[in-house]
Amino acid sequence: MSAIIIFITHPLWIIAIIFFANLIAAIWTVFREKRDIATTWAWLLVLTLLPIIGFTLYLFAGRKISNEQIFSMKKEQQEQITKLANEQKSLWNKHSLIPSEKTTDTGRALIHFFLESEDAFITQDNQVEIFTDGKEKFESLLRDIKNAKHHIHIEYYSFIADDIGNKILKALEEAAARGVEVRVLYDLFGSHGTTYKFFKHLEELGGYAQAFISASKALISTPRLNYHDHRKLVIIDGNIGYIGGFNIGDQYLGKSKKFGYWRDTHLRIKGFALFEMQARFSMDWNTTCRKTKKPRLDISTKEYMPIASNEQAHGSTRIQIVSSGPDSERQSIKRGYQYIIANAKDYVYIQTPYLIPDDSVLEALIISAKAGTDVRIMIPCMPDHIFVYRATQFYAKYLVENGVKVYQYDNGFLHAKTVVSDDHISSVGSANMDFRSFKLNFEGNAFCYDDKLSKDLKAIFLKDLDNCTELTTEFFDNQSSWLKFKQYFSRLLSPTL
Repeated sequence: MSAIIIFITHPLWIIAIIFFANLIAAIWTVFREKRDIATTWAWLLVLTLLPIIGFTLYLFAGRKISNEQIFSMKKEQQEQITKLANEQKSLWNKHSLIPSEKTTDTGRALIHFFLESEDAFITQDNQVEIFTDGKEKFESLLRDIKNAKHHIHIEYYSFIADDIGNKILKALEEAAARGVEVRVLYDLFGSHGTTYKFFKHLEELGGYAQAFISASKALISTPRLNYHDHRKLVIIDGNIGYIGGFNIGDQYLGKSKKFGYWRDTHLRIKGFALFEMQARFSMDWNTTCRKTKKPRLDISTKEYMPIASNEQAHGSTRIQIVSSGPDSERQSIKRGYQYIIANAKDYVYIQTPYLIPDDSVLEALIISAKAGTDVRIMIPCMPDHIFVYRATQFYAKYLVENGVKVYQYDNGFLHAKTVVSDDHISSVGSANMDFRSFKLNFEGNAFCYDDKLSKDLKAIFLKDLDNCTELTTEFFDNQSSWLKFKQYFSRLLSPTL
């Protein structure tokens, strides 16, 4: 008996028992929630290799959103879509859902897909202005806030309490003081350092601010750090809207020593696309305030969507505002990217700070390049998240080896999330070309069908090439073995990054 006790208390047996128990716990933890195979195996690897640390990471970053929250989001979305459809029948009858004129076959098919998958109406007569520099974007935003008459709705992943954050907050406070309805929705995790106290005076003046539902409570009570409101939306008086990649913070003005110049892409929109942007904001706001004392937002009234003012926009851009997030398995933005890539005939140019595509997007890029399409991707020259950057380098190498041209932007940090193809279709928004944007974050993109806008975005991409280094097989071959190992290891963790 004593021999058996000594045998099972031997250090090697203790380690083996702990490892086996941890493995069983890891399998039970990962497989009890429905998720794709790649993510399942990635988390299983983390939990197995890091017995204690791995489970701690999973507690805060691996758990899925509760069914209650998903139900709340879907219910809110359906309520808003039904309300808009009933209130704005004349608008949708006037502007055909799938236009036959001045739209390519590829464009009509993509419009139909978004209409079926996300109830994303095609809106016409939009005026679009492109911003690639933070200084110009924030000057325009501040000017529009100061001229607001009825309401300002702001939704950002990052609303940092620094110089530009305080400047925008002051403009919002002044707007609230003169009677403008101000609502601010922000992601608590993305707005690191920003608390409710930052918006206290705004609320004293009659404005409202709240953190998005995925991170609106204490970490102990809601330990799900993996799901963020990554959207960047501004709607002012139902007439002016902003959507793109810029957040609110000094680093987006190029004031960060680490990143230097910040290269991003953002759109200022006037026109009927504001209906969909307003609807998206109201869904996120009302979902978040279901359990708070903040007043709900009913956007079906004319004050929020003044049609007469929008009809004076006289633009030429057709736009669909498309959303995706963990509350839906449709992954509509990713599938929109896939469709554009797969159907490109001449070229498809992509800018993304994170290049961690899943297998479906990866194969679409390679097939398109092998079929003779000019496929080019631009990524940053530096990391803001080290594991993400190493995984980006791994996929960049793999794509280069398979005929895709990949460029490294050297003039600061590239944060733009743009896709443009064949001078007809483009997308600008918050969604990166990675697992997180495809499945974990709440994202919003403007898919645009306009020759001039597409050509302008193409010209911007080609101009950015002047500040780029093309990544070749020789470039990657000259990297150290240690760096290659870090890239390969980071790639294994891609679904969790």
